[in-house]
Amino acid sequence: MISVLILTRNEEKDLPGCLESVSWSDDIHVFDSFSDDRTVEIARARGANVVQRAFDGYASQRNAALRSLPFRYEWLFMLDADERPTPALVEEMRDAVAHPRPGVNAYRLPIHYYLNGSRLKHSQMTPLYLRLVRPAMVRYEREVNEVLKVEGETGELRHPMNHYPFSKGIAWWLERHNAYSTMEAEVVASGGFLENASLKTALFGKTFHLRRAAQKALFYRMPARPLVKWLYLMLVRRAILDGKAGVQYVNLQTIYEYMIVLKTRELLREKAVRAHTSEVAQ
Repeated sequence: MISVLILTRNEEKDLPGCLESVSWSDDIHVFDSFSDDRTVEIARARGANVVQRAFDGYASQRNAALRSLPFRYEWLFMLDADERPTPALVEEMRDAVAHPRPGVNAYRLPIHYYLNGSRLKHSQMTPLYLRLVRPAMVRYEREVNEVLKVEGETGELRHPMNHYPFSKGIAWWLERHNAYSTMEAEVVASGGFLENASLKTALFGKTFHLRRAAQKALFYRMPARPLVKWLYLMLVRRAILDGKAGVQYVNLQTIYEYMIVLKTRELLREKAVRAHTSEVAQ
């Protein structure tokens, strides 16, 4: 069988449906960041094991869950409260863990995004995500848009999980991405993330996630990045074929990218002012 991990913070709206979608597992863990709604009550009523921890970062929270929870099984399926595995994916995961491939410690799987009831077939930046793992063999890095590092090989599953990022409304999505953009800007302004900006690694990196990290680093070096992202999603990925929902989603992603640009510039200006003030003081 497979254990299940759901990280939560005020998820009373989405959690019931999420728990129903993983009711096939008899080892469900909800790792909660001290919700102040009915999240914990709902989780316990559905028989989930609930542990609470103060939130101190996305990667830190996920790593704490991976290291501290008493998972019953060797394999762990990780999802958010607004995600739902399809029945076909559940069967494929069961088959994968029942017949493990030598050296494979994690599996990527496709995630289908939905907006206003419409599936976004062409509007996603990243089509595959690592969600089925051996907990002892993985670790999250980078506090926002976390990267999962795997010891050993990774495999791929064909069937999807469905994701409903707008289930709480556009305002909630914008609020969440306002926080994400601040964290992204801090990473970019620090300069550490850009060390991975290698074209060779972006094209020929040994693993999927090494290539993705290098591609993202190169992307952050581009001028007019929000416009580049809009053109890429709309014309190269053909988000226009997703109709009104696709255009809306791409516009929101462009706004998010522009917030990162503006906040990065602000942080760099503040850094320059502090450096100048320090020089004058000396």
